[in-house]
Order: sequence, then structure tokens, then C-alpha cells
Amino acid sequence: MDADSDDACFMLRLQNGEDTALNEIMTRWQTPLLRFIYRYVGNQEESLDLAQETFVRVYQNRHGYRHSAKFSSWLFTIASNLCRNHLRWEHRHPTIPLTHSEDGDGSHGPGETIASPNESPSDAAERNDTARHVKESIQSLPHDLKTVVLLFEYEDLSYVEIAGVLHCSPKAVETRLYRARKILQEKLARFGPI
Repeated sequence: MDADSDDACFMLRLQNGEDTALNEIMTRWQTPLLRFIYRYVGNQEESLDLAQETFVRVYQNRHGYRHSAKFSSWLFTIASNLCRNHLRWEHRHPTIPLTHSEDGDGSHGPGETIASPNESPSDAAERNDTARHVKESIQSLPHDLKTVVLLFEYEDLSYVEIAGVLHCSPKAVETRLYRARKILQEKLARFGPI
């Protein structure tokens, strides 16, 4: 049985009243979902809250899931919409943090790595500086372009799957990815090829 079939089976069990199937979905999708949300919003605490809310929505909308649809597309559609709405709300209700750290809470985000012991401090600093600028540049992209980049480059979703998330054609996904890459190339030109 492949992963897509497993997801459909878990959702069928969930739709039939077996609430424990949600635990299996969460176990399978928690890490990729958290990675995507963290890269989208840039704050670990908010990412955890939004991931939890995504799974709440999966449960609440379990009867709306169509088994002919790919579960990952459905899940990332929910997460993408929550992220966009969260950032809109933040934009309308700005706050000033009491303490300042690079991502708001002073901790490493999901999937981030620590420097190798063989790496020189200057190489580590340069790598961290480049990574910070890449992250900031991706954060500055409009919703549709940011979502395409995050799902394609970091979550390895296909054009068809991303099209399902953004409710557009695979060709539109290709075009958006091209536009996003051009914008990122311009913003990151001073770092050379990344």
C-alpha cells in the first residue's frame, strides 16, 4: 500500500467515526506540515499553533474530504489558507515583542541544522547570513509565489499537487515558480549562485 492509499484509508476511518485515525495522520504529517508552516510564517511558536489548528480543521472538515483528491494537497490547502489569514491578521494587528530574537522566540526552527564541527566560524557565519537572507526573501514573496516555492522546493510536491492547493492549473504553478525564482534571484544576487 502506498502513502497516498494510507492517507485515504486513514481519512475513511476518520469519516467513519474512528477518531484515533487522526493520530496516525498527525504522526505521518506533523513534521512536513510544521516545516511548511514555519517557513511560511517564520516563527516556531506560531507554527506550532497553526499546525495544531490545521489538524483541528482536518477533523472538523473530515466529511468534506474526497478520496479521489490527494490528501497532501488537501492538507496543505488548509495550512496555506491558515498561514495567509494569520499573516493578514498580524499585518492588521501589529505587535512589538518584549524580547527580540531572530525568529521571535530564540529557538531553532524545525529542520534547521547546527554548524558542523569541521566548519570554520567564518564559513558558518556566512552560511547563516545567506540562509537568513534566503528566508527573509522567501518571506517577502506574495502568498501564491511563497506557497509555490515552499511546496515545490521544500516539500517536494509536484506541479499537479500544488495546483490542487492553489486551485489553479499546473501551468500556472510553473509560471508562478518561475516568477518567484526570478524575484529571489534579484534579491539574492549579491550572494552569487545559491
